[in-house]
Amino acid sequence: MASEIRVSVVVPTVNRPTLLADCLNDLLNQDLDREMYEIIVVCDGPDTSTQKVVAAMARDTIVPVRFRQLPTRSGPAAARNQGWRSASGELIVFTDDDCRPATSWLSAFWAAYLHNKGNCAFTGKVIIPLPKPEQITDHDFNTQHLADAEFITANCACPKKILELTGGFDERFTMAFREDSDLQFNLLSNGINIKYIVEAIVVHPIRKVKWGHSLKEQRKGHFNALLYKKFPVLYQTRIGQAPPLRYYFMIITLLLGLLYFAIDRPVAGYIHILIWLALWLEFSYQRLKFTSRTTSHILEMLATSAIIPFLSVYWHIRGLIRFRTIFF
Repeated sequence: MASEIRVSVVVPTVNRPTLLADCLNDLLNQDLDREMYEIIVVCDGPDTSTQKVVAAMARDTIVPVRFRQLPTRSGPAAARNQGWRSASGELIVFTDDDCRPATSWLSAFWAAYLHNKGNCAFTGKVIIPLPKPEQITDHDFNTQHLADAEFITANCACPKKILELTGGFDERFTMAFREDSDLQFNLLSNGINIKYIVEAIVVHPIRKVKWGHSLKEQRKGHFNALLYKKFPVLYQTRIGQAPPLRYYFMIITLLLGLLYFAIDRPVAGYIHILIWLALWLEFSYQRLKFTSRTTSHILEMLATSAIIPFLSVYWHIRGLIRFRTIFF
């Protein structure tokens, strides 16, 4: 059967067996001929619960479902690399374990591949279901922008020969951040066209996160430096993200205010603290402007808005040092 496989679906995962089971169920019910495709689940480190889920689902289908496992946690980029390198298909299709591909997802990519054989990769449509407007959190609001992303590994496809040519994913991106943009920029830099296939649809539900999750997210920002170092022009024109000036003003005014109090200049100290308070409240308001006004969410935005500037700038500087580059 391996010789008949034309499409390989690669799904990186770790410690999310329930989400993965739902994703696999959708993948096993595609309208593409079941003898034409395989599914490769790659676990980012040892995970027996995930392995059991994959084994159980593999027993009840004629679609080959294979399980791969990285020896240690290395990130989704490394997991995807192991997946596509072991694939039998000529077209490699990527999604994530928390996504729900439409029934015609694979057939849409396969048709596009047959029509555009050669120097071409593909990306599809991502649908982000949102809660009621009054229930949208800051996390929901930010996640919905994935639907407008130019290229996202939750929904893309690439001929295996092109991945072999470009080297696939850069495994220095050890978190789920910027590794998709890195692949996109790598493809573009090698003259590979990327076509948008509107019929290739994946639904990406927004998962619930813990209170204060935005603080943890700041760590991802240090990978901006690596992407900028590799593709400075594409980064500036397509992304251009660095800590905003507001963050630096907030940090400077607060530190100066504390310094003035320390050297017994209370008037200057109060002025700078008041400026910081105004910047902090304005930042909090911007995050609450289109999101939930529940007491818990308001308190979360107030608390995290005071801390995010420090964390964002810290991780930005960490990235500049680690990857030996500079941009602001």
